[in-house]
Amino acid sequence: MHISYPPDLPVSQLRDEIVEAIRGNQVVIVAGATGSGKTTQLPKMCLELGQKSIAHTQPRRIAARAVAERISEELGVDLGGIVGYQVRFTDRASAETRVKVMTDGILLAALQGDRTLRQYDTIIIDEAHERSLNIDFLLGYLKQLLPKRPDLKVIITSATIDPGSFSRHFGDAPIIEVSGRSYPIEVRYRPVACENMPTPSSPSDMARNFALANPISIATKVDIPITAVAL
Repeated sequence: MHISYPPDLPVSQLRDEIVEAIRGNQVVIVAGATGSGKTTQLPKMCLELGQKSIAHTQPRRIAARAVAERISEELGVDLGGIVGYQVRFTDRASAETRVKVMTDGILLAALQGDRTLRQYDTIIIDEAHERSLNIDFLLGYLKQLLPKRPDLKVIITSATIDPGSFSRHFGDAPIIEVSGRSYPIEVRYRPVACENMPTPSSPSDMARNFALANPISIATKVDIPITAVAL
């Protein structure tokens, strides 16, 4: 297993800050726009810290599988080994799995047999801003669980929509904001009329000049006879 971070992802630029925040706090809020890389890179940072059993929740089944495949690819390991996933009717995890991506419903179901979630030392609640019933229940339950599990690390990831509410819920937990990807944009302006055209003296002249400067293809109307067939 080789842990590396793509340099083009914004979250990779804050790797040291995020690792130190996780090491020094029981709960950390990571707020970042879509495409910042927080979903795939945070589990790797937890592995770098030496965490042994990481539960990584996703709101949807297809996302859980895709995230697990991506993380295992970046780590250079087979899916189902160090990195696995579990969704309804499908379990691709094993005894050696250290990062288990799952739907939030799977984590809720695990509470039935393990009320203190002893099988995990780290829980990542991804896309918390969606505020589904499952996510809200997990956030409320984890707040009550943390005093009983001082060894448990909780990471809440959210879009940039009011991350302060999550921080206040967990006793003013630290917030790390990650910017989204930015791309260069070039703005070009096209003249409305040709320079050698005369100044229009009437609305009709203005319309003619605009049509000449902005030619468009005009479809010819074709009458197609329709034959009625009695069934």
